[in-house]
Amino acid sequence: MKRTSIATVLVVAVIGLVLGYLVELVLTRAASQPLLVPPLTYAITLAALGVIVVVLAWPVRRAVHAKDATHIDPFRSARIAALAKACSVAGALLAGTGLGILVFLLTLTLIAESAAVWYTLASLVGALMLLAGGLVAEAFCTLPPPSDGDATEAPQGARSH
Repeated sequence: MKRTSIATVLVVAVIGLVLGYLVELVLTRAASQPLLVPPLTYAITLAALGVIVVVLAWPVRRAVHAKDATHIDPFRSARIAALAKACSVAGALLAGTGLGILVFLLTLTLIAESAAVWYTLASLVGALMLLAGGLVAEAFCTLPPPSDGDATEAPQGARSH
């Protein structure tokens, strides 16, 4: 599994931006529904998930960069790497969606309620924390390139991607 590229993050974020904007547009204009504003708990949950994925990846990083041969379950490290990739892609999508909602709120002809703008900004920050946590955790689960003097084998149980 390869690490998430910047191109993937940007494409997914743009998809989220378009979806967020269009969902707000359809709900308010065509369906005459009120604005879709994410609650504050949504932002807190996203930020907490970003922190949790980094905390889960920390033992893998310690095992990869340990001077002595430290054993870590390869299936656990693979699961954490997959979780980190999922968090980075989901964080990009949700950040784009939050940005789309924010753009919609700021381009209304009537001024949106200030709480709606602040909650949307909070959700954008939470999604960015999830994205950053996923990217950091992916980096933690990556083996460093072997140097000439090192053995060609990875530490026991460590996975490269």
